[in-house]
Amino acid sequence: MSKHVLVTGGGRGIGAGIVERLASEGWDVAFCGRKPETEFRAWCTELTERYKVRTLYVQADVSSAEDRKRLLERVIAEFGSLEALVNNAGVAPLERCDLLEMSEESFDRVMSINLKGPFFLTQQIGRYFAEKKIRGCIVNIGSISATVASISRGEYCISKAGVAMATKLFAVKMAEFDVPVYEIRPGVIASDMTSTVKAKYDKLIADGLMLQPRWGQPEDIGKAVAMLLRGDLAYSTGQVIQVDGGMEIGRL
Repeated sequence: MSKHVLVTGGGRGIGAGIVERLASEGWDVAFCGRKPETEFRAWCTELTERYKVRTLYVQADVSSAEDRKRLLERVIAEFGSLEALVNNAGVAPLERCDLLEMSEESFDRVMSINLKGPFFLTQQIGRYFAEKKIRGCIVNIGSISATVASISRGEYCISKAGVAMATKLFAVKMAEFDVPVYEIRPGVIASDMTSTVKAKYDKLIADGLMLQPRWGQPEDIGKAVAMLLRGDLAYSTGQVIQVDGGMEIGRL
């Protein structure tokens, strides 16, 4: 069986954890990001040699329609087919601002990358699955910020709330083609995105922020993605998988 997957934003943080895990489970992995392709040649070679799979990095900005089109064409040309999509690419605001001070420029930037990009890439690959009659799988990497309000990064919260609804919408549509769509909702994950607030979350975790008192790791998300792509939850399309250490369980 062919196992070819595209992971957006796969060059760092959570995305890199997903790429590594899927390669370890025998997937040929294409991943993209905005950095030059030369920066990932060594890692691609390392993954290929370690796991005996094919790897491909493509420089692409998911917020660009032209880049999205070129990305899919490149992956198909290299791998011959595609069976899974993991929408992971995302950014935090360049500057955390109070809700009353947030700029339109920041809002537009975050929404374009975090919501518009994955929405239209899913549309594009959904058409491909339908036309080729591929029973693929689509996984969106959301965030607890879809439901937990953070007024210093409201644009990020809104973008992830949009991803949550996009997951439901595509789950309904792609059910016609037997393609499940899921959302994984990470909690506090150690990555470059959270490195600037490490001290804040170290204290919150020590004070009982989540039931499992540790930072989440990129490999925690990678394991959850691998489970879904294996088909372990094949009768659960549209569902949200919380990977947050029990953070969102209400307590008295």
